[in-house]
Amino acid sequence: MRIRELLDAGAPVFSFEFFPPKTAQAEETLFRTIDRLRPLRPAFVSVTYGAGGSTRETTIDLVCRIKHDIGIEAMAHLTCVGATQHELADILARLRDGGIDNVLALRGDPPRDQPNFVRPANGFGYASELVQFIRARGFPFCVGSACYPEGHPESASLDADIRHLKIKVDAGLDFLITQLFFDNADYFAFLERARARGVHVPIVPGIIPITNVAQIERLSTLCAARIPAALKARLDAVRHDDAAVQRIGVAHATQQCRDLLARGAPGIHFFTLNQSPATRAILEQLRG
Repeated sequence: MRIRELLDAGAPVFSFEFFPPKTAQAEETLFRTIDRLRPLRPAFVSVTYGAGGSTRETTIDLVCRIKHDIGIEAMAHLTCVGATQHELADILARLRDGGIDNVLALRGDPPRDQPNFVRPANGFGYASELVQFIRARGFPFCVGSACYPEGHPESASLDADIRHLKIKVDAGLDFLITQLFFDNADYFAFLERARARGVHVPIVPGIIPITNVAQIERLSTLCAARIPAALKARLDAVRHDDAAVQRIGVAHATQQCRDLLARGAPGIHFFTLNQSPATRAILEQLRG
């Protein structure tokens, strides 16, 4: 099932993002999480692609297993990092032949030991080039990509960020999923900028339930996502109380989601970090 068709159907689309496990124990945890979230009937799930393409084989295997063995629509992330055009074409062919209908095309993050992105020889330096490549080769995927309500960390300005986004969308995108954010005002301001620039594909908010303060501070720094002062103060006050942090995180994300949906967002994409309790609690409240 193509994700754009799900989004165009009109009902809110709820989806989950997972990352590939690195150990057998982590794999057990992941599939236990998927099993616990399956009763919530996600429209689809996505599987990320490790920095530098480090989880390439695992990502391909996981999306095929989730779709065909578990019975949930799955989307594979694909990045430009460290891959030639020939390698990218091979991965796309394997996903197509594996019955995968949806791909999230990204530039990607460099490996941990490489501070800056380096354009691969005979590869691509921008997600827009990857999207164009997928379309030019005739692959039949529904193609999504990422967008950044507070601006990409490497963009010179918010206006420059939207100009680059328009190029990417015009290359042949079907939908967008945002980077994490904590203030809905950032999403709606971004949506207004995008629509004014002529970006009219569905833009799905990406929401992360806060369950650990140190973890969310690291992620926010990496993504250049602002934690509002009032929320930060509440989290700081219970920093070492995991249960209290999760209660605050679930309450904040639930309110975010309710407001987003009430104001017309086409759905919610949850960054689960391969854990189920917080996401399950939020979605049960939204559906209840």
